[in-house]
Amino acid sequence: METITIFLFIFGYLAITLEHSLKVDKLIPALAMMALMWAIISLNHLPVFEVNSQLKELTPSHIDEILLHHLGKTAEIIIFLLGAMTIVEIIDYFNGFYTIKNFIKTKSKKGLLWIFSILAFLLSAIIDNLTATIVLITILQKVVLKKETRIWFAGLIVVAANSGGAWSPIGDLTTTMLWIGNKVTTLNLVSYVLIPSIVCLLIPTTVASFLPAFKGEIDVPKEDESIKFHKHGATMLYLGLSAIIFVPIFKTLTHLPPYVGMMLSLSLVATFAEIFSKAKINITSIDVESDKYQTSSPVQSSLSKIELPSILFFLGILLAVAALESLGLLFNFAEKLNSTIPNTDIVVSLLGIASAVIDNVPLVAASMGMFSMGVDDPIWHLIAYSAGTGGSMLIIGSAAGVVAMGMEKIDFFWYLKKIAWLALIGFTGGFFTFIFIRDIILN
Repeated sequence: METITIFLFIFGYLAITLEHSLKVDKLIPALAMMALMWAIISLNHLPVFEVNSQLKELTPSHIDEILLHHLGKTAEIIIFLLGAMTIVEIIDYFNGFYTIKNFIKTKSKKGLLWIFSILAFLLSAIIDNLTATIVLITILQKVVLKKETRIWFAGLIVVAANSGGAWSPIGDLTTTMLWIGNKVTTLNLVSYVLIPSIVCLLIPTTVASFLPAFKGEIDVPKEDESIKFHKHGATMLYLGLSAIIFVPIFKTLTHLPPYVGMMLSLSLVATFAEIFSKAKINITSIDVESDKYQTSSPVQSSLSKIELPSILFFLGILLAVAALESLGLLFNFAEKLNSTIPNTDIVVSLLGIASAVIDNVPLVAASMGMFSMGVDDPIWHLIAYSAGTGGSMLIIGSAAGVVAMGMEKIDFFWYLKKIAWLALIGFTGGFFTFIFIRDIILN
């Protein structure tokens, strides 16, 4: 029966990766395989285990207990994501992200490349790499008119966003999973991964800046009158970003799960959003700008825009991987892998390369079940780096890449030819930098 469970997972995983070809939303196979895998475990009374990280062994458990345990861990991630997504949507409600456009003054392609790359790196560390990519490509479309030039910028934004998301506990879903799963702490994650991530950014951006695509200047576009800047947009941007940054600080101070701090931050941002969105009507006139934003509550409007399919997908895939972990399959696979390839650095580097083809969420979820090392073991930080940045090597290898592909209609093979090698040298440079820091500096 364990074999059937494995085949179910493989079949479901293939359906997820072929989402666009099958024209079936990935949440459907994720939820279906999760339910069926746990049903097989229950109906056949298969033994389930919990990984004892201290003793590095499997401890027998009961299906109700283990399922509730994994559901709790998954719920922590989902509630955290709901809070972060809502804050981002509230900022967008006030057109806050267009404040960033004011930082872009140069017409030089090389200068623009560095501005967008640095912004992607910093912004992704705060609001996650997917959202940062969406925001910056939206701004890019207003700044760079020629698509042939713009897709080069979009490709490097993907590389920079994935690099920035790897070193922050809130920058990428995989690092968030490791953080919430108590595998890494904020300070140690930054200590180990920040410099490798910077190297992963600097190498491809520096090399790209000498390419013909980034020589010369761009044509200056006319001001887009369709964009209405809300007078509280900048305030909500800085407030929202500060509130998200506050979450790791709150966790460090209180030792409470991250979602508690995220809910506190959301309540603060939502309070100001409601205050700023109130109608300003007097006897003689109506504030038209404010009237535009009063049609609904900013919180309600923001909640309605959250991608619930993505939330349900995370629920399905994480609990499906949890089923494999509970059967002890991931633990046993890790033991065989370590005996075959004794060097964990090579194993993790292969995970990073695999993340370019396979969704990094289940990859990291699986690795959390494979390895039994304690909190802040260097292997978790290497996994955070590899899974986060390895996805840049293919346009389909990360959520940031997929969204850029959709927004700019980037061809898979164009990216493979033009950007993949830049992402590869960046990943390799950052990987060896990580090993140097781990073995020489932090040892």
